[in-house]
Amino acid sequence: MFDIGFSEIVVIAVVALIVIGPERLPKVARTLGHLFGRMQRYVNDVKSDISREMDLDELRKLQTTVQDAAQAIQHTVHKEITATESELNSIASSAAEAVQPPAETPADTAARAAAVTAPASKPSAQADLDLGSTAAEPASKRA
Repeated sequence: MFDIGFSEIVVIAVVALIVIGPERLPKVARTLGHLFGRMQRYVNDVKSDISREMDLDELRKLQTTVQDAAQAIQHTVHKEITATESELNSIASSAAEAVQPPAETPADTAARAAAVTAPASKPSAQADLDLGSTAAEPASKRA
């Protein structure tokens, strides 16, 4: 930073000894040392603040990169899920159409209705016999 050599420091020390005097020179040197230390601490604080800001800026860039990548992955997964869902829905609808019986004609509907109502309107001979035998049994047991 400063280009000061040993010979220049010796010249400054000799001039300070002549101007300040030997009695006050140690006190002035101590004060200058304290000021120099404060200056170094201040410079180091500024350097660390700048370093932290640079790191923070890098972390922000990294965060935006990660968020962009996460959004891209989320978009891709959502797209894949939607495509798979629509594919499964189409498979399910085609399977449901394959399982459904063929459509009935009005003649088939009338024939089925006649078959369902015919046995209910007229009891069979076997049913008469069963009814008669159950009524006859208790009478024979009583006698």
